[in-house]
Amino acid sequence: MRSLTKTFPGVRALDDVSLKVKTGEIHAICGENGAGKSTLMKVLSGVYPAGSYEGEIQYDGALAQFRDISDSEARGIIIIHQELALVPLLSIAENLFLGNENATGGVIDWRETNRRTETLLRKVGLRDAPTVLVEKLGVGKQQLVEIAKALAKDVRLLILDEPTAALSESDSQALLDLMLELKAQGMTQIIISHKLNEVRRVADTVTVIRDGHAVSSFDAAGQGITEDRIVRDMVGRSMENRYPSRTPDIGKTILRVADWSVYHPEHDDRQVIRNVGFDVRAGEVVGIAGLMGAGRTELAMSIFGQSWGQNISGTVEMHGTPVDVSDVSRAIKAGLAYVTEDRKSLGLILDDTITRNITLANLPQVANGAVLNERREAQVAEKYRTDLGIRTPGVFQKVVNLSGGNQQKVVLSKWLFAGPEVLILDEPTRGIDVGAKYEIYGLINDLAAAGKGVVMISSEMPELLGMCDRIYVMNEGAFVGEMPSSEASQERIMSLIVNE
Repeated sequence: MRSLTKTFPGVRALDDVSLKVKTGEIHAICGENGAGKSTLMKVLSGVYPAGSYEGEIQYDGALAQFRDISDSEARGIIIIHQELALVPLLSIAENLFLGNENATGGVIDWRETNRRTETLLRKVGLRDAPTVLVEKLGVGKQQLVEIAKALAKDVRLLILDEPTAALSESDSQALLDLMLELKAQGMTQIIISHKLNEVRRVADTVTVIRDGHAVSSFDAAGQGITEDRIVRDMVGRSMENRYPSRTPDIGKTILRVADWSVYHPEHDDRQVIRNVGFDVRAGEVVGIAGLMGAGRTELAMSIFGQSWGQNISGTVEMHGTPVDVSDVSRAIKAGLAYVTEDRKSLGLILDDTITRNITLANLPQVANGAVLNERREAQVAEKYRTDLGIRTPGVFQKVVNLSGGNQQKVVLSKWLFAGPEVLILDEPTRGIDVGAKYEIYGLINDLAAAGKGVVMISSEMPELLGMCDRIYVMNEGAFVGEMPSSEASQERIMSLIVNE
């Protein structure tokens, strides 16, 4: 790719970027949210067609001008986006060959389709039947189905955009192993990732993009790259300490949850949360550790307005007084806020503006009686845009046009404007680069310093150890341990989970 420049209204997403990828290598692209990584790959894969950008693409030594995705796929370039493009209510086989059916005269040959599906699934390490519905699969298996789908199209260059962002540690390792196996078979791959330990494990070459510019590219094996080197190039400064320092000033108990039990919303005989109890004090950051599927998100959502589950029992107290959290509006009124792990589906209205999204949970503050004050709304949004460093040309930009990290800042702004006393953060830095993570960590520290209580759910144990004052460990719907962070370690947390 030579001298690529791509502009959107008010934003130059790529500015004279050049990129060279060798046959058979794994090439990692790193950069902060909004740096232009995904935009560059969308140009390469034809999502942004020839003519919508300046510069040129050379593929196999010839000029390539892709008109759309089908054009690039015909040349063997397949992109797997961070948000998986599978149809949940179709089977694995139907998803693998959707738009690429094994058909003669308009009639699908299901025997051949299922046979080819089984072959492709074995290649990516899946043993599920071709007829299984995709909605029955976990996220890790769905990611492997996406790769099998790419293999069905005779992929030569596979582009993976944040492939492990939503995966557990074991699923992530399995996916990285598969990437190395595909490389051994001669496949060329480009991976966009914020997880620098994964980049170091699989990448042959690393290119760093910052603010729409390619700032460095180096041989991962020959130059012995370090995470610090990548971070420095990504953010334009050294970050010796990934977690900002804080001197805790912990006060009285704000939130106390006791004997909290929740049953599955569809299977009323299946208890998902079992007699959980915990408390959060003023100025304290409390972590909840656990493996994916331990019940952490279900716990948080059930407490926040009973957004998940049925037959919910137990008590929630604020400042020693029982409060009603039977729906979301009551939970907000009680002083709770919940930043969901799924910002696109549950945290934002993507097709609406930054302004509307930020004020949504506290409309009375920007209204005169029953009439919204749009000027006041814009002022509030502008304040949070400045305070949280949301990268956007203006607050009337639609949220769908923002990068993942900036979308997360909009979600945080919404709940900060609601004025909660306790903020529950569910995977607050998922899919976010190290620079944006540091900013969010600073914001969490500011909330604690202001006397708020913070509950932090994270699958990244170093994050919990670096940010929290106290950590609860959760396994199979129950709390199996509690410890101050000064006594916590990854080994101790894992031993509690494994030995329970």
